[in-house]
Amino acid sequence: MTITALRRALATSALAALAGTALAQDQSGPNAGPATQATESAVAQAALAQQLYATGVARDDALTVLAAARLAAGVTAEDGKREVTQQPIEGAPAGEEPDVADLPAEAADMFAKARELAAGDDALLALIEDAEAEGSRGRIGGAVRELSRLPGGYSDVYQIPYYGGVLAEIAIVGDGDSNLDVLVTDENGNTICYDVSYSDKVYCSWVPIWNGNFNVLVENNGRTRNSYYLMTN
Repeated sequence: MTITALRRALATSALAALAGTALAQDQSGPNAGPATQATESAVAQAALAQQLYATGVARDDALTVLAAARLAAGVTAEDGKREVTQQPIEGAPAGEEPDVADLPAEAADMFAKARELAAGDDALLALIEDAEAEGSRGRIGGAVRELSRLPGGYSDVYQIPYYGGVLAEIAIVGDGDSNLDVLVTDENGNTICYDVSYSDKVYCSWVPIWNGNFNVLVENNGRTRNSYYLMTN
């Protein structure tokens, strides 16, 4: 299913609402209040760590990679299992290129990369050693992550319920092997988040107005499998 196809389908049929009493208000418009970003949340911090890491690696910058590692080490995420529908993208070529990475980078991988980039700089290596020894001090939790190994030319679709009036967060954290496009829609087919940039790191947050279900579509239009985490609060 393509992003265009999903949007067309959702525009003609609403998803089932969460069980329970709905808020007494008009539910025909977009189910999202003003955009917000919880900079101190586990989901936001994990997403920022991955973005910094990708930037640091691209620039061979040990300090940026170290900053990413310290952020990643400060997050606790619980492994979850959500129902997901995986299917080929219409018209997309099947994946053929071999994997480079099998999982998104963890804090330990980031520290190791920082040491590699800092080789020969004793002062920077000492700084990295101190940061790694500090480890998980002050960790923040509250994030749930779901691992998907998405082949090239395929899409994943999740349906996730959120409560009205409470911050909702979604992050896609890929392994860097391919670009991932992401679309989040509400039960009325309204777009909440839409990202088609050439990246596999996406963060989205909003405040639902009422209790409702949201669709998360993740597309891998590349030719390489991408093992990514869907992270939610």
